[in-house]
Amino acid sequence: MATKTALVRLTGEGLRFDATVGSGHTIVLDSGDGDAGARPAELVGAALAGCTAMDVISILRKKRQPVDAYEVRVSGEQMDEHPHAFTRFDVVHVVDGTGLDVEAVRRAIELSATRYCSVGSTLASGVVEIHHAYLVREPGGDERYGEVLVVGPDVAPAALAAR
Repeated sequence: MATKTALVRLTGEGLRFDATVGSGHTIVLDSGDGDAGARPAELVGAALAGCTAMDVISILRKKRQPVDAYEVRVSGEQMDEHPHAFTRFDVVHVVDGTGLDVEAVRRAIELSATRYCSVGSTLASGVVEIHHAYLVREPGGDERYGEVLVVGPDVAPAALAAR
């Protein structure tokens, strides 16, 4: 089983954070107030788009499809109330090329959606557990660790708050 990591560090007075992923790349995150980077919820759609795009273009290249340009457009609907959970994502693949086999495009998207895209599979599965814990460190070296909450599968965070 593979493990993917991310480290997010506060980098200012507002809500700006630098997120460093396991491969060493950094992404700036911010709220609408600071506007120095992407909002975290926006990255959910970006991750879905990137994951399926890599699958689909790889499959189309293996099928020797003449792709001149390719983009994936994702739109995600969020609930109005907290925690603003996503309820739907619409994914549109825009493929440009002369002589493209429409069935090959359709099948590449289907394979990504049903077999290869880990982000899409995770979002659609309803089986992910999210464990929250804390580590409080003091200058003298004292540390306190505690577990707070496990969310999922099929448990709405709002329902847990009522407990």
